[in-house]
Amino acid sequence: MPFLELTVSCTEAGQPRYERALESVGALAVTLADAHADAPDEQAIFEPGVGQTPMWGELVLTALFEGGTPEALLLHALAAADEGIDWSQAQFREVADQDWERAWMDQYEPLKFGERTWIVPWNHDLPDDADAPEAAVVRLDPGLAFGSGTHPTTALCLQWFDTLATQGALDDASVLDFGCGSGILALAALKLGANRAIGVDNDPQALTATVDNAERNEVGDRLAVYLPQDEPAATYPVVVANILASALVALADTLAARVAPGGRIALSGILAGQEDEVLARYADMFEQLQVEQLDDWIRISGVRRR
Repeated sequence: MPFLELTVSCTEAGQPRYERALESVGALAVTLADAHADAPDEQAIFEPGVGQTPMWGELVLTALFEGGTPEALLLHALAAADEGIDWSQAQFREVADQDWERAWMDQYEPLKFGERTWIVPWNHDLPDDADAPEAAVVRLDPGLAFGSGTHPTTALCLQWFDTLATQGALDDASVLDFGCGSGILALAALKLGANRAIGVDNDPQALTATVDNAERNEVGDRLAVYLPQDEPAATYPVVVANILASALVALADTLAARVAPGGRIALSGILAGQEDEVLARYADMFEQLQVEQLDDWIRISGVRRR
């Protein structure tokens, strides 16, 4: 069955009102996109910092309605839902029905990071190299995951974990994954030899996805998840934080306090050009700071000063 798609532009400030109005008249789904995604100076948003919901200044909202919904009647209902919104620029088109999740899963291929680490979707057979005793394989459902390893920031962290495992630094270690999303990093650490992992995220759905993925990967008994306000105070030999640069700067003292003396940290989610501010913020607390870049993204790693 086809759907009716409505597209309208709005500002960041007006977005909540538009979305409420669309949902009140029966929108099946509402998605947001950058109105200037093709501009060379577009604002990149990867993953919210803890307690943050970053948004573009100007957005395009796309809403899906049941096929056959009369456009004029829908506009009338939207105008009645919020008389302060101008819907005259809304555009409509008919879109074919399809299994969107299955379409994404069919395009998602196994990925290898470093020497041993593999991220493989559940619907895909293990590659020969991943079907080996030394391979560290994380199986994910792309339909549930917030992070799948395809983004450079996640890839940089997976490569870092793989290197730590080669050095023996993960053996029987406890790992903190701050901003865990799907839990992909915590799961990779456990598969690579860590004894226990803690996942922290401000989104309850992320915590649910992390627990689900841990159970599917048979490591649920070695992973615990918390909202930031519930996280127990503790120190860890290995900490990873894959969030935004602004959040890394704001949370520097908090993150540093989680790393045991001589412990290691990886900071990711940093756009090229933002690394100097992050380096300056962490320099007094960490040594051996190193910068690694993949595409337009940066990972900073270091060792906690004793």
